[in-house]
Amino acid sequence: MNPLTTTAPRTRTEFETVVRELYEPLRSHFSPGNARVRPVATGSHCASAAAELEGFSRPLWGLVPLGVHGDFDDWDRFREGLVNGTDPDHDEYWGSADDHDQRHVEMAAIGLGLALVPEELWEPLSERERANLADWLNQINDAALPDCNWLFFRVLTNLGLRSVGAEHDPDRTAASLDELESYAVGDGWYTDGPPEEGAPVDYYVPWAIHYYGLLYAVLAEDDDPERAARFRERARSFATHHRAWFDADGRALPYGRSLTYRFAQAGFWGALAFAGVEALPWGQIRGLWARNVRWWLDQPIFTDGGVLSVGYRYPTLKTSEEYNSPNSPYWALKAFLPLALPADHPFWRADEAPLPDLPEITTQPEPGLVVCRDDGHVFALSAGQRSVHGRAKYAKFAYSSAFGFSVGSRRHGPGLAGHDSTLALSLDGESYRIRGDLDETACEDGVLRSRWTPWEGVRIDSWVAPALPWHVRLHRVRTERRLHVDEGGFAIARPEGPRHGTETRDAGAVVRSDAGTSAVRDLRGTREACVVHEEPNTNLYHPRTSVPTLRATLDPDTHWLATAARAHPDRAVDADAPRPTVRHTAESVVVEHDGDRVLDVER
Repeated sequence: MNPLTTTAPRTRTEFETVVRELYEPLRSHFSPGNARVRPVATGSHCASAAAELEGFSRPLWGLVPLGVHGDFDDWDRFREGLVNGTDPDHDEYWGSADDHDQRHVEMAAIGLGLALVPEELWEPLSERERANLADWLNQINDAALPDCNWLFFRVLTNLGLRSVGAEHDPDRTAASLDELESYAVGDGWYTDGPPEEGAPVDYYVPWAIHYYGLLYAVLAEDDDPERAARFRERARSFATHHRAWFDADGRALPYGRSLTYRFAQAGFWGALAFAGVEALPWGQIRGLWARNVRWWLDQPIFTDGGVLSVGYRYPTLKTSEEYNSPNSPYWALKAFLPLALPADHPFWRADEAPLPDLPEITTQPEPGLVVCRDDGHVFALSAGQRSVHGRAKYAKFAYSSAFGFSVGSRRHGPGLAGHDSTLALSLDGESYRIRGDLDETACEDGVLRSRWTPWEGVRIDSWVAPALPWHVRLHRVRTERRLHVDEGGFAIARPEGPRHGTETRDAGAVVRSDAGTSAVRDLRGTREACVVHEEPNTNLYHPRTSVPTLRATLDPDTHWLATAARAHPDRAVDADAPRPTVRHTAESVVVEHDGDRVLDVER
């Protein structure tokens, strides 16, 4: 059930209403002492107290900015929750925050509240209540934190404590900031952790590191102007790269972990406004921000009770991470930071502007992506990154703003490895692996290269490049073992009823449905074409999906596989449009398209 009276907010007043209405369904799920929220019975890897603290703290990302200039009538509830949650003698005490504890994550929103609305969350408290709150928050200064964006939680917590004159730790704050700045890798990009350790580059760059850095630039500018200026300048540079991840309708590329945070994707644009960084014309910034929020609010992302669900475009636990509690999605309210700005700020005075004409192909070496703007959607070709959060989220060949991606099934068998937009391999025809644990990657001049060794005696070298409206993949498979191989195109909503449309012919497969068209072609004509129906609820966009697929069994030898794949939101698009060709010479394998040489790989 969508709890909103409007899913198409445009004015500041309408966005304020959205925040109140997103919060409203949570009210009935607060504990008697108002320190915990538990909307459903599912859990995460952290303790129940920490997961239920999430439900208390995460709405503050939107409610605190709302409270700076707007009206919010439930501050009494949050004051009572703060008092009880930080009282060691109360039944709803949030507990001690040990090393690497989820409670540290949730302290940051409270720190923001102390900094921006102290008249609601600090000043009405008694001296003892203030002391309990400060003591509980200061645990973050005695604990070890992961070397990643988490260090900003210490920074924001200390900023909040400092703003109300409470005990805090400026030395540990400065040390954390120095570590965070060491993650900068140039041109506005960061890694989410030490670069030398292969830390990922994903949405935690815009919606965490840049977002928090811009908060710091505002809240600490007087005391630390040089660092504040660096955070602003990096964000200014990053904006020109990050806008490539958004399509004309406001959808952003689904890529990497934590995608259940949904319209947190808009958070970076709102943080630019909060910090007064006109990295793009204000109309563009507001358009990027507002279109993304509106797109999300028009999707089936709510439970029957109106609470934000775990999932992406619809509720599903299968695509989530182990740290996603029922309250985790409320991190999305970080998008509403611009509500902390006055109504006469240039962000609010600007009319929404569309994206300008952007390049069809943009190479981004830092995340290892080539971002392509095709008619109807944006898709990114990927060299692949290592991650403990699932190969499907970082190492597929392509990610689309219109078609998403799928995670692997819990069952075994062909087509159940989440093999859309990737190569799935098996030794026994039952247990399949997709690309991951990469030996090496490269991203240069629109061409992506990777090497993967899934088993001893098996090595896969892959080259991926755009050939719009297609993209091409060339694989050199050197194997001493017999392999079963599936290669999928983009996953698409499964055709149903009289408009059912799948076809396999001409060394390729096509699926057509109301969501559009997905096609894959074997450019050498050596593989069998088929259509695989994925396990329900494993795709980010649709509960039931199909994948056009190429299938083969390879005997020990060196094999070359050449593939073209494309997708389009129109089911009537010509899936037989001129496609790339491949030819072998004595020295190399060459892929050409529309008169251009796309790939030339030494044999």
